[in-house]
Order: sequence, then structure tokens, then C-alpha cells
Amino acid sequence: MATFIERVRDAQPTRGTFLNLGSPLVAEVCALSGFDWLLVDLEHGAGGEEALVGQILAGAAHGVPVVVRVESAERIRVGHVLDLGALGVMFPRLDHAAEVVEAIRHLWYPPRGDRGVAGYNRARRFGADPRSNDEVNDEVLGIVQIESASALAEVDAIAALEGVDVLFVGPSDLSTSLGIPGELQSPTFLAALERVATAATRAGKAAGILTGDPAGAPWYHEHGFSFVAVASDSALLRSAAVRAAHPDQGENP
Repeated sequence: MATFIERVRDAQPTRGTFLNLGSPLVAEVCALSGFDWLLVDLEHGAGGEEALVGQILAGAAHGVPVVVRVESAERIRVGHVLDLGALGVMFPRLDHAAEVVEAIRHLWYPPRGDRGVAGYNRARRFGADPRSNDEVNDEVLGIVQIESASALAEVDAIAALEGVDVLFVGPSDLSTSLGIPGELQSPTFLAALERVATAATRAGKAAGILTGDPAGAPWYHEHGFSFVAVASDSALLRSAAVRAAHPDQGENP
């Protein structure tokens, strides 16, 4: 049976959600809900690294892998979340291929990269991990966001880089950068999506995207986006809460 990383790298459809409440209990609810993966958002989320282990453990308890969007591509930030046990890292706001080259190096131990070598941490089973550094390097997922016009212009070069497993569109930032904020059905934005999906396919990588509407996930899968995030823990909670409080008024009473 294929591992999660193999499924992602083979561009098999998976569905996850963002965790931005910083709560292990909420993470466990999401893990029990059938998602293929969870993504802790340290860029925009309410929780910090101090809440990360609990969320990773909540996913692990139910066999759901957890990846992390770091707040910056600094080496120390990337290495820390990996040492805590994140399966992979999502990098936001990298506008050029040269920036991606530098960021991806932080995922790997030397000589392939510059991740600090430490065996006595949670990710390495506190010294009991039998894997070699090279084996660990091969089992880290690298996700690069395409969320600016500059990144879109270099998307083919970014897709071709070793270590980039997923090109992930941030719809709000990308549409804003393209001068059409929030116009996700505009021809300009749809052309950008096609460009990202095509670049990923040509390079043998996966394409991903965030959608606020669960009903929209199948459309993205059909259009080349295999790694699809459906909303977030807070958005899903708000949607359910509003429907419960105002059953006759929809989600925006």
C-alpha cells in the first residue's frame, strides 16, 4: 500500500484542512472526520510552535499526517517544526525560484541541505530512529505556495526544482497580486490555475489549492489539483455554528 507521501508525489487525489485554532482537541476532531492530512498554519493561525506537538500527536493517534505552514522560510523555523515531528513543510510567499532553492535546503540534512543534525528529538524517536539521514531526507514533503504574480511567472522553474513536491495556490493572495482580488472565477485567475496545474504535470509534481467550499473540491481534482485543502478548522466551525443558530438564514445572517 502506498504511503501518504507516495500518494502525494504520484498526484493521487487527497483532501485535507488547515488548522489555525492551535488546539490539539480541534485537530483530533478533524483527524477523526476523514481528512487525508492536516496542515497546521503558523503563518496566519492563532497557535504557535508551542501548540504544535499536541496537534501532531492528535493526527498521529488516528493515522492522519500533519504538515506545517511555517511563518517564514528561515532555517531555524523549518528545522524546528521538522524536529517536532511535522511530516513536511509548506513555504509561503516565495516569489522566485532562487528563494525556493534556498528554502528547500532547510528540509534536508547535509550534505544535501543545511538542516541541523540532531538525533535526540521527537522526530528521530529521541535517539531510537534507525533511519539514515539520507532516508529521512527522502521522507520530507516540500510544499511551495504560488501566491504572487512573480511566483506564477517562474512557476515552471519552481516546479522543476528537486524537493518541491507540491505547487500550492493561495487563492486570496494570488488573485490580489494579479489585480483581481477575490475574483476566483475570472478568466485571468482560471488561466493562472491552468498554468500552475500544467507546470506541475510537466515536472511530475502535484498541484494543490485551498477552497472554502467543500463542494468545490471535486472540480479542482478534475482540473489537475490533487492536493486540495477544504477550508480550515475555524471556518468549518463557524459554518456549522451559523447554520445551527440560524437554520433559515444560511451562513451569513
